[in-house]
Amino acid sequence: MEFQVVVLAGGTSSKTLIPLVSEEVPKPLLPVANRPVLSYILDLLESSNLKDLIVVVEGKEAARRVSSWISSTYLDRLHVEVASVPEDVGTADALRAVAHHLTANDILVISGDLVSDVSPGAVAAVHRRYDAVVTSLLCASPVSGPSEMGSSSGKDKAKKPGRYNIIGLDPTSQFLLFVATGAEVEKDIRVQKSILSAVGEMEIRADLMDAHLYAFKRSALQEVLDRKETIQSIKQDLLPYLVRTQLRSEASTNGAQQSDENWNEKVSSGNNPTLFSHDLATGTAPSFHEFYALGLNSSAPAPRKTYKCCVYIAEKSKYCARLNSIQAFSDINRDVIGDASHLSGYSFSNHNNIVHPTAELGSKTTVGPQCMLGEGSQLGDKCSVKRSVIGRHCRIGSNVKVVNSVVMDHVTIGDGCSIQGSVICSNVQLQERVVLKDCQVGAGYVVTASSEYKGESLARKEKSQPQ
Repeated sequence: MEFQVVVLAGGTSSKTLIPLVSEEVPKPLLPVANRPVLSYILDLLESSNLKDLIVVVEGKEAARRVSSWISSTYLDRLHVEVASVPEDVGTADALRAVAHHLTANDILVISGDLVSDVSPGAVAAVHRRYDAVVTSLLCASPVSGPSEMGSSSGKDKAKKPGRYNIIGLDPTSQFLLFVATGAEVEKDIRVQKSILSAVGEMEIRADLMDAHLYAFKRSALQEVLDRKETIQSIKQDLLPYLVRTQLRSEASTNGAQQSDENWNEKVSSGNNPTLFSHDLATGTAPSFHEFYALGLNSSAPAPRKTYKCCVYIAEKSKYCARLNSIQAFSDINRDVIGDASHLSGYSFSNHNNIVHPTAELGSKTTVGPQCMLGEGSQLGDKCSVKRSVIGRHCRIGSNVKVVNSVVMDHVTIGDGCSIQGSVICSNVQLQERVVLKDCQVGAGYVVTASSEYKGESLARKEKSQPQ
């Protein structure tokens, strides 16, 4: 049976995206170049002929909105079931919630906020080739936006100094031997002795991003999710668990189950001999999984059963980013109308921009390269738009400057406003002579005339919802 695909699309609870997300615009529908971010992964799956999908959305209202959009956009193109799970549920818990729908031998699990041109089919092919229990897509870590692009980039970097992954790979760069993320990176890194004993050497990489695209063997996935109820996150719990246990035999030589916590304090083989040395000399070295399966301490042991945790490392030329922060939202919008314009799905003009035929420009108004102006939007006289996306049906007055910003649909901007490095959500009103730098303005907010803000998040107070 072909791969089934589970897209984990989120909802309105993402704290890192407040005030961009709202009840009207849940995370899967956040616009990237005036298209919902979810459309990028759905189009990528369709192009790979992966059309049997379960899209998991947090919150019933968000799920209803996403379902309605998918039905109108992908009718007769994809077979999609939208499943609702509670807000703030972990990614592994989201998989548990849809487990009864999974019947294929292999499952692709993809984050709905991924914007990429890496073929999921390539990951699936590696997974099948090695009969892996999990295969993870790794991409080059993205570089954050240009220095003039504010949008809290400075604050983000100050808050999160260690937001990178430590990845351990075998010498062939096919098998995932070790993974540590986030806060773990601040501590001493410990690696399992059995891994080092088996492989003899390990390559440590800190320049790779877990793209949140995984192929799983369904039987193993469901077994672990059923048995280990404490596993809540795929990246932080499930993947490290599978990696730690991949070399554990069903029974060790003395009949006892090997421990998960068989650690060595340093990323080094220490006193262990390099076990591959005699095989490498012949040029016919087996993979470390094959070597381990033979047994280490016996001349004729029974083969060991091992999990295989594989990786597919995308070429550096491929685009891969996740919309999981305000900075990432700004960066991806900029990229998709800039260096990664092939992802946008639009045809660019001779001026290297996209101006919808129904948009209206006033006298002496300029829309620069790497800009997008949506359907039905109007700009007054002497306006300047640089490296920005402007949504549909916006009303922009005269003498307005928009630089390195994203303006969503139905926004009204008064005369003489200046907007730099900011995100303006739908139905916002900026009165005359407003100055915004590195700000986010939530949906429906009204900014009064002549106000100046820098590095602020402006949003209406949410009404408390009845439980």
